[in-house]
Amino acid sequence: MHLPTALLTLFITLSLSDSAPTLSTRQAKACFVIGSTALPAEVQDTVTTIQSAVTCDTSTTTLSGVPDTVSGNTYFSSINFASSSSSTPLAFALSEFATDTPLASTSLSLFQDQLNVYQATEAGIRSVDGNLAIKAPKFFLSFQMARINTAQGTAITDPGQTVEHLLGKVVKNAGSAESQATKDAVAALAGSLA
Repeated sequence: MHLPTALLTLFITLSLSDSAPTLSTRQAKACFVIGSTALPAEVQDTVTTIQSAVTCDTSTTTLSGVPDTVSGNTYFSSINFASSSSSTPLAFALSEFATDTPLASTSLSLFQDQLNVYQATEAGIRSVDGNLAIKAPKFFLSFQMARINTAQGTAITDPGQTVEHLLGKVVKNAGSAESQATKDAVAALAGSLA
């Protein structure tokens, strides 16, 4: 190979490699993170955990312009708390995300898909500094996952994912519009782990 040909080949290779995004750059931004507001570390960790399980339907947008998120066969738009004009976010979650009886027979994978789309949509909302009313139903889903895991005999080793801790997160994020009866109904579920 002549020196000019080798230099030209090297130049073209370097030019192309500079213009192509690296794998880590492509993976760094999930399809549902649409804005540029920095995410809290805990939310960024969640994005990293769920981004391979969540896709986006960009033909439909949901809260704060976030594309409709999809995990498994679950679309956020089909379980969007904000689409219910007759109930508060937590009351919606209490009704929509009810478990089976007995609790241990509840599909963990369905609840995981529902939680994935709520977590993804929340990350998207946070990325545009949007309204965080989604937190109450998201924490309720986490709470239900903890209940199901406990009923199925799975040991919860992360103190932040226990039934008791997540109950506190649900109540804290419930908002002033939630009735005491709704909060009491959620609290009663914490004692029902069979």
